[in-house]
Amino acid sequence: MTMQHYFEANDGSRLPKIGLGTVYIKGAKGVTSTLSAINNGYRLIDTSTNYNNEGMVGEAIRRSSIPREDFIISSKLPGEAHEYDKAILMIQESLYRMGLDYFDKYMIHWPLPKQDKYVEAWQALVDAQKFGLIKTIGVSNFLEEHLDRIIDETGVTPATNQIERHPYFNNNELVQVNKERGIITEGWSPFGRDKNEVLENDVLKEIGKKYGKSPAQVILRWNVESDILTVAKAASSKNQQANLDIFDFSLTEEEVGKINALDKGEPGRLDGQHPNDYEEFD
Repeated sequence: MTMQHYFEANDGSRLPKIGLGTVYIKGAKGVTSTLSAINNGYRLIDTSTNYNNEGMVGEAIRRSSIPREDFIISSKLPGEAHEYDKAILMIQESLYRMGLDYFDKYMIHWPLPKQDKYVEAWQALVDAQKFGLIKTIGVSNFLEEHLDRIIDETGVTPATNQIERHPYFNNNELVQVNKERGIITEGWSPFGRDKNEVLENDVLKEIGKKYGKSPAQVILRWNVESDILTVAKAASSKNQQANLDIFDFSLTEEEVGKINALDKGEPGRLDGQHPNDYEEFD
């Protein structure tokens, strides 16, 4: 089992630098895969109501021998529940579905500015935290204007902002926006989610060869050295172990520059999911 390393959030919580992503992981196979990850040292498990697998994650937690307080269980509020009352009920239902008394971490999945209800959704998370339903609250896919609005209108700054982040779309401007506000950036789909060939990139292969690491491990190390908490999906035990085995080498400034230079800007964004346009219901 690999030792985890941690970031400290603006609310004092400690969050592992590498978390397990569970999108598309479901059912009995999902329970087995998640238990494997837990046994390999993962403690931050990232799910979402939209993943339709919260029950699977809850079952894996119950079957594991790890104390509940050692986990960081994170889920996300879907767009259908941005209205305040709906959000509170959705958080409660998700907890019942998972068999948990509280979430360690919970986020708004997308801002959905066309609906313009993300401020009341954020207020619901702020209050749910006060009610003891959530320990650490954050957002996902929020841009600068979304962040500043919820901070201005509620007085509460998110602990984390989970955003798309991979070498072909490094999102560095938004990473800096988060950093300036004391918000930890979480990166989703670090390997491009099979939508691009980033894991076959020659630059990453060359850097990896120097350290005896895979392109995936180079990407994760690049994120960690940028103070980014990375949620990486890994179904097999081999990949789960490899994703945690990134704390025994460091990239040079030149190597980081080479990886940053792979950025394609907006064309590199997966599925064109721009936070100002993307609607979960389409």
